[in-house]
Amino acid sequence: MSVQACADIVARADPDRFASAMTARVADREVLFPLYAFNLEVAKAPWLTKEPLIAQMRLQFWRDVLTDVEAGQTPKAHEVAQPLADAIAARAVPTASLRDMIDARLTDVEREPFEGPAPLWRYLEATSGALMVAAMAGLGHRDPDTARVLGRAQGLAAFIAARPELEAQGWRAAADDMIPPMIDIALGDLARLPKRFGDATPAARAAWRVPALLKRARSDAGARAAGQLGNSEFARRVGLSWRTLRGRW
Repeated sequence: MSVQACADIVARADPDRFASAMTARVADREVLFPLYAFNLEVAKAPWLTKEPLIAQMRLQFWRDVLTDVEAGQTPKAHEVAQPLADAIAARAVPTASLRDMIDARLTDVEREPFEGPAPLWRYLEATSGALMVAAMAGLGHRDPDTARVLGRAQGLAAFIAARPELEAQGWRAAADDMIPPMIDIALGDLARLPKRFGDATPAARAAWRVPALLKRARSDAGARAAGQLGNSEFARRVGLSWRTLRGRW
């Protein structure tokens, strides 16, 4: 059970966060990779089974892990659990944010539609927003409101990209007309954020593609409907390298 195991999980399933974490100092990667791997484990739990009770049990496992960590006990056996515990202890990562991430995934279990923008914003704040709060806090940034705004915008871009797959799984999570106004709000929020967050910038950099993805979603209704917002691998790498050299998120 090691940080390398967490990095391998993230490299396979979340290449944007993996790439951004690799721009961080080695010591900071030991915080980011366990958090990002924890996010993946929690996010996939509702989709590994069609039985809601089993999905809830998988989520409860991670609540129990956090309870062990908060009590200073060895967490339950899992390749992500001990590296996560070490990261929380070393950097005072707020476990309340991690619990929010677990609780929010009950929405994925229930798969009821979001009845308007407000509940969808809350879901995004409790998933990607809470992850950004935890990751940036682990790198010393203690302004959760700013981190949450950045994270929820990242979550919105991911949600738009995932909608066709969600619908294929039988979850029509949001009406089409909800999305464009939310994109406008998220882009306005991003424009007001600072470009640098000191030592926490590599954590914020996980959202480096979000402004471009949301702008495409706003301008291209077809791409938005199909969830096809990405650009080429070359463009992704160049964009990340440029931001890293400039010290920007």
